[in-house]
Amino acid sequence: MSKKLLLKDAHIEGIRYFDVYRKQGGYDAVEKALKMTPDAITEEVKTSGLRGRGGAGFPTGLKWSFLAKPEGVPRYLVVNADESEPGTFKDRYLMEFIPHLLIEGMIVSSFALGAHTSYIYIRGEYSWIPDILEEAIEEAKKAGFLGKNILGTGYDLEIYVHRGAGAYICGEETALLESLEGKRGNPRLKPPFPAVKGLWESPTVVNNVETIAAVVPIINITGAEYAKIGVGRSTGTKLISACGNINKPGVYEIDMTISVEEFIYSEEYCGGIPNGKRLKACIPGGSSVPIVPANLLLKTINGEPRIMNYESLADGGFATGTMMGSGGFIVLDEDQSVVKHTLSLAHFYMHESCGQCTPCREGTGWMWRILTKIANGTGTMADIDLLWDVQRKIEGNTICPLGDAAAWPVAAAIRHFRDEFEWYIDNPEAQTRNYGLANYADPIPAAAKAE
Repeated sequence: MSKKLLLKDAHIEGIRYFDVYRKQGGYDAVEKALKMTPDAITEEVKTSGLRGRGGAGFPTGLKWSFLAKPEGVPRYLVVNADESEPGTFKDRYLMEFIPHLLIEGMIVSSFALGAHTSYIYIRGEYSWIPDILEEAIEEAKKAGFLGKNILGTGYDLEIYVHRGAGAYICGEETALLESLEGKRGNPRLKPPFPAVKGLWESPTVVNNVETIAAVVPIINITGAEYAKIGVGRSTGTKLISACGNINKPGVYEIDMTISVEEFIYSEEYCGGIPNGKRLKACIPGGSSVPIVPANLLLKTINGEPRIMNYESLADGGFATGTMMGSGGFIVLDEDQSVVKHTLSLAHFYMHESCGQCTPCREGTGWMWRILTKIANGTGTMADIDLLWDVQRKIEGNTICPLGDAAAWPVAAAIRHFRDEFEWYIDNPEAQTRNYGLANYADPIPAAAKAE
């Protein structure tokens, strides 16, 4: 049984309301933090080893320490709740069911950063959640945890919820800041980084919802104790959005020591694949991370069990590994078409490109058109090489990572499933059939074989 820090009270009826949350120890971290110095809080977060849970995995305490602190200039904390990555929904779960955990984390983090105004930037499609967050903010304010002179300490903080207009690009931190300022959500050139010139050209920290929520248990149990959970640089717990061909889709909290095989097949988590089907492939970190076939998902190229953490999932690089990303775990069984899934993702990235950078604006459209030809049975073998060439010219050549996010799924699909692409080209009359597992290594886990 994995240790739970963020979801330990999720089952309690009424936990979204202040009184119930408070009875479970809610806001104890605020009371503790306000007796500490801001630098001491930052050091606890550094000691914890907490890494950004939005996808990049950058050390949170280190990011906070970069924040410029010029005299007379306001500082801001902005929470990135623009959870738009296909396959990811763990931040939605936190905000919808345990909103006070995020508010508490924001108060502690804002105090540590010297911010007196903080924002939650939430994706427009989460239309019902801003009301939940604003209700939680008002409850916290009435209880004296927000507003002027919090708990008599002299610290002031206001939190505002800002609704986005439904643009995936606004999940990129500088595009988010542009949108928050009322402008078109185009990413900014960096440097300067937000820590120096962010919101309204003032020092700003942008962190993911889960990252800020994790600050609460870090303060409650100390950074040193938090660092003991997990393994290596993958400390603490991680929320995973599990979906696709599994018996028990949902949000799971893991401590990053369990194997991928256990996560997929154990009853505690995903409960295996429905209808006795076999595992074909998985996208383990949201749609932008490389897809991997079953044999490379369950074991590394060296034959070691693949573990659900940053280092193990990345073992082997993109040649044989993938990324933890934002934890959007998408499972594909033997009936799924990698070509058609890749086409769906290519359409998404083409639609969501802001158009600022030529390689992304034009390249995403080219990838979609080529994949459409292949999926429709009108492609040629030369199209596979052209597709590879187009994605290669997008990656690393754009202002923000959306270009990389569009290129990586295509590259991984060709790298690991080229024979499926070739089958679509060689069998144009068989588009209603599924390519299946064909030449991929037998992915049945050892435990299933033993039965």
